[in-house]
Amino acid sequence: MTDIMNGFSYAIPEVMLAVGAMALLIAGVFFGDKSAKPISLAAVLLLAAALLAALFIEPKQGASLFGGAFRADAFATFAKIIIYAAGAFAILMSDRYLAGEKLGRFEYPVLIVLATFGMSLMASANDLISLYMGIETHSLALYILAAFNRDSRRSTEAGLKYFVLGALSSGMLLYGASLIYGFAGSTSFQEIARVASASGADAGLIVGLVFLISGLAFKVSAAPFHMWAPDVYEGAPTPVTAFFASAPKIAGMALFVRALVAPFPDIIDQWRPVIAAIAIASMLIGAFSAIAQTNIKRLMAYSSIGHMGYALIGLAAGTKEGVSAVLIYMAIYVVMTIGTFACILLMRRRGGLTENISDLAGLSRTNGPMGLVVTILFFSLAGVPVTAGFFGKWFVFVAAVNAHMVWLAVVGAVISVISAYYYLRVVWIMWFNDPAPAFERGTAPALGFTAALCAVLIFPILVMPPFIGALIVAAQNAAAALF
Repeated sequence: MTDIMNGFSYAIPEVMLAVGAMALLIAGVFFGDKSAKPISLAAVLLLAAALLAALFIEPKQGASLFGGAFRADAFATFAKIIIYAAGAFAILMSDRYLAGEKLGRFEYPVLIVLATFGMSLMASANDLISLYMGIETHSLALYILAAFNRDSRRSTEAGLKYFVLGALSSGMLLYGASLIYGFAGSTSFQEIARVASASGADAGLIVGLVFLISGLAFKVSAAPFHMWAPDVYEGAPTPVTAFFASAPKIAGMALFVRALVAPFPDIIDQWRPVIAAIAIASMLIGAFSAIAQTNIKRLMAYSSIGHMGYALIGLAAGTKEGVSAVLIYMAIYVVMTIGTFACILLMRRRGGLTENISDLAGLSRTNGPMGLVVTILFFSLAGVPVTAGFFGKWFVFVAAVNAHMVWLAVVGAVISVISAYYYLRVVWIMWFNDPAPAFERGTAPALGFTAALCAVLIFPILVMPPFIGALIVAAQNAAAALF
């Protein structure tokens, strides 16, 4: 009994989130929408408590729960810490927007917590069944969040598109999982790895794996399964888009890595070309489609597609170094994305929020601090040297080179140069175009603090020892847990 309780303790963050979400939901139903702000604060504290719990109860050698379906290790802990932090920031960043749009309802923070709970399960999934449970738990909450503004045609359309395409991807993923189960005789990643090692590249197993990869690629909006992202990013409420672009990405990528590295390490030569092809397609579509965008949320959607391609270069390497590079890249990406969306939420005039890139014209003269922060963030997204974004790309390219995939690193570097155009175009508009009407100032200090903090964190010259150095060590330890 003692061993069972000790093992169960490793699932405390998930238990806290599930029980806490139910308690907040009951409180919201009892007290009504007047409880929206207290429940938001309680949700942030709950996520912070779950983050601390995940940080302090990580097993040294890793532990498996629920018949091996749930894995607690350094890899899961790394992903969970970023997921919980992104969820908390998503709630904090939403207050001003929800109040302005008259959407201050208690369901919003509860849905964020439930989605985060599902992502936490994804990070620890060690079985095809727990994999699917985690994906669906977080997806159901995200479908509702996308359509949270019921009075907006764009928001409801975004929710419907995400739901329909999400159901399609779930069908593909389930079909692949059923084929893998049929040929492996088990849903456990360890047992699948044993069968794959013994039987080699079994045709049925490979077909199932292709469908599984297709379903997972949808969750991280990797091409050619990216079609939902631009419309959903544009149509969903902006704080929801910020959440979509951060926490689910790290959860999806963590699951992507574990679902390939843990059960299929001995058939890497079969799945590596598929991942490399998806990476190249994502980078190309992200780079060229973003050039023509005039809406900054759509631009960030294509930016996200491209960045998933760079992260997948590390996964295609299939090595410990490659997995570590993926984790480093995703951590930096989440910081850049949250900071950028905090700036987008600050693009407010008396008529409400604006989303056109042209509205940023002359920002350096109308709001110098915000212009500087946006410039730093976009330089990092472009991968300009001395920013964290450059180091993220450096790590994935080096991992590809060391895995004898020099050609993939070269392709990634070339596309990175091309993609720099649409980031630098925005910077040019802010610094050299005639000023557009100024945005409101001093109305959302939490957003300003978030944007400034993210800008500082991605400037390694300022924070190299405490941030980048610690991040590299943590990512290396997390990657080692899978090998």
